[in-house]
Amino acid sequence: MKSYLVNKYNYLIVGSGIIGMTIAYELLEKNKNLKIAIIDKEEDVAKHASGRNSGVLHAGFYYSADSLKAKFTVDGNKLMKQFCKNNNIFVNETEKIVVANNEIELKGIYELQKRAEVNGVQTSIIDEDEVCKIDSNIKTYKKALYSPTTASVDPIEVCLKLKEVLKLKDVEFYFNTSFKECHLEYEYMINASGAYADKIAKQFGLAQDYTMLPFKGIYLKYLENKTDIKTNIYPVPNLSNPFLGVHYTVTVDGSIKIGPTAIPAFWRENYKGLDNFNFSEMIEILYYEAKLFILNSFNFRDLAFSEVKNYSNKIFIQKAKNMVKKIGNNFKPIPAGIRAQLLNTKTNELIQDFVVEHTKDSTHILNAVSPAFTCSFAFAKYIVDEIDKNKKENK
Repeated sequence: MKSYLVNKYNYLIVGSGIIGMTIAYELLEKNKNLKIAIIDKEEDVAKHASGRNSGVLHAGFYYSADSLKAKFTVDGNKLMKQFCKNNNIFVNETEKIVVANNEIELKGIYELQKRAEVNGVQTSIIDEDEVCKIDSNIKTYKKALYSPTTASVDPIEVCLKLKEVLKLKDVEFYFNTSFKECHLEYEYMINASGAYADKIAKQFGLAQDYTMLPFKGIYLKYLENKTDIKTNIYPVPNLSNPFLGVHYTVTVDGSIKIGPTAIPAFWRENYKGLDNFNFSEMIEILYYEAKLFILNSFNFRDLAFSEVKNYSNKIFIQKAKNMVKKIGNNFKPIPAGIRAQLLNTKTNELIQDFVVEHTKDSTHILNAVSPAFTCSFAFAKYIVDEIDKNKKENK
């Protein structure tokens, strides 16, 4: 790891994912004269969740109205599309259909529609004939939820363009630089370090009741006819946990993939085999996972058993097949992602919403999970406002 000593920066941002970079972008929108540094322990931007997510721009109907996710997804969707338009990045207006399998899930369709209405999201409940007109291959029970504003982008392309834009605004990037070994001077620090945000926050006396639990998201790419699926297809999710279930995503180039899983991981960057193995992280994570399993908090036991089955491609693919009339069997794995999910160690609950904490001269984004990519520009505006409030209160 490198270390540097230069003139003092107004802001040091830890993490060059979508959240860190959009915060830098919004800070400069308010004051173009700021001197900002972004550090990252990796060799380039978006090496973790920001570059390994599905690229779906969500509409915002999953989240309860009192959540920050609901507050920022609708605007975030529009702002991300505008950024892409301004920078010649293709947006695939894929739309989305949420399907039901039975009477119980049909009730879930109506609950999602209620949330959509409260959150100001454009959706409609459609019958089987209307579903067939959109995509004749989709299978649903009586009704489905139609989302016209869901879309797909290439998340890596977005992040690389954002880096380019920030460099033109004189933001300085320091790669291969961890926070621990960084010696930059700064007035205010913003912790947007994703899977390690809680670790850094604890150095500032924050995040005392939190730890990060990683979940591995595996996708399979469909290798047969791209036209077999025309739109994103999702199941009705279990709204008591943060995961949306195995679904079809139509990517920016029209390819089809199914996933993701939400398999409990054993260390924070447990992408494949023993890569990035960290013994101390494994011990800590296994402790909390065992505790959740024994207590069965938020039905963790059922979630774990269900998700572990997804290691079997046959079971994984069958879940996707249940939502369509026909699909082939030719799938291949693509690089997995890690969902850095915050756990409240006092209540043994997975935190569903974004969490932000402050000290006098720092702000820490502790739970920037899905749909953080969609929310990023809108969420960054909020964070910049919160930083301004924090600085005024601590003058």
